[in-house]
Amino acid sequence: MEFSGTNNSYFITFSSFFILFVAFATILNPIFALKSCEFPAIFNFGDSNSDTGAMPAAFIPPNPPYGETYFHMPAGRYSDGRLIIDFITKSLNHPYMSAYLDSMGTNFSRGANFAAAGSTIRIPFSIIPHGISSPFSLDVQFLQFLQFKLKSQMIRKQGGVFAKLMPKEEYFPKALYTFDIGQNDIGDGLLSNLTIEEVIASVPDIVNRFSANIENIYDLGARTFWIHNTGPIGCLPYILANFPAEKDDAGCAKPYNEVAQFFNAKLNESIIQLRKNFPSAAFIYVDVYSVKYSLFSSPKKHGFELPLIACCGYGGMYNFNDSAGCGEKIIVNGSEVVVGSCDRPSVRVNWDGIHYTEAANKFVFDQISTGAFSHPPIPLNMSCML
Repeated sequence: MEFSGTNNSYFITFSSFFILFVAFATILNPIFALKSCEFPAIFNFGDSNSDTGAMPAAFIPPNPPYGETYFHMPAGRYSDGRLIIDFITKSLNHPYMSAYLDSMGTNFSRGANFAAAGSTIRIPFSIIPHGISSPFSLDVQFLQFLQFKLKSQMIRKQGGVFAKLMPKEEYFPKALYTFDIGQNDIGDGLLSNLTIEEVIASVPDIVNRFSANIENIYDLGARTFWIHNTGPIGCLPYILANFPAEKDDAGCAKPYNEVAQFFNAKLNESIIQLRKNFPSAAFIYVDVYSVKYSLFSSPKKHGFELPLIACCGYGGMYNFNDSAGCGEKIIVNGSEVVVGSCDRPSVRVNWDGIHYTEAANKFVFDQISTGAFSHPPIPLNMSCML
């Protein structure tokens, strides 16, 4: 398999060494092969790809049919069901993550989720509710994490009913820190009428801001980083419907996917540098782009169909319309109707024109959790061993 922007001798040498190390360790000590990391907590940062309730708590929650597949009701997620982060947490025997911004019935004893839909790495051009982007950029999410770490320990020391809802101090350096953000820096730039060339020119600064936040989180004790690259934005119905462009063999908008690939290459370079700067930490670069793109290029092979068409939407070639979003009320032939979902979300890739279905998220998790799409190539449950 190939990975964009990762043909680097460092990876070849490091990966070869690691594979040999595991092989010898397994022969000499079979128990090693069965050992997995015991992450006492998970702290997640990102956008709607991993938001489990932040934006719904801060603004307006999504309406049905969001959440219909698994939770059978809107559950703070922009999907019909679970997200990749949900499958990550359950695979590590953790409960589903509570959003930091959600004050209702939350339990942070095993970590917290700072991701918020619409979030960008850089400070955005325009902010919800009057603009298009979340006010909770990665800079803000870092500040929230900083406050969370300080205040959670104050609450634990005070004791009482809330103390048990906070993580223990020793959890922070042993926790898994996950990241999935960057898609909106590209998409919002396009929606703000920047040209593709202007968006590409902004990528180095975007990635520098990402690295700066990683360093800040490292300084607070984080040591295991699981970092997703961004997906094929040119395959999303909202891009296809709004930005006509040259199509590739899968029917995706080729120029916009090339922007995502350029971002991913720069992100990868930044992670290589982070490894050099902080050798005591584990930085795992996870190529979700390749996995997600396979859903568009070979849907039948993986049990999916109509990958470019939104399951929940209305109108047009891609079943997407900016003024008729999933769950919204619209007028059709003089009657008010609710924009509903397709008959079988379980075989569909895209949920609402922007986000993926639970089935697609589960597929992506199953592929990336093995380490087959990671650099270095190590499974999720062994990533602390670096």
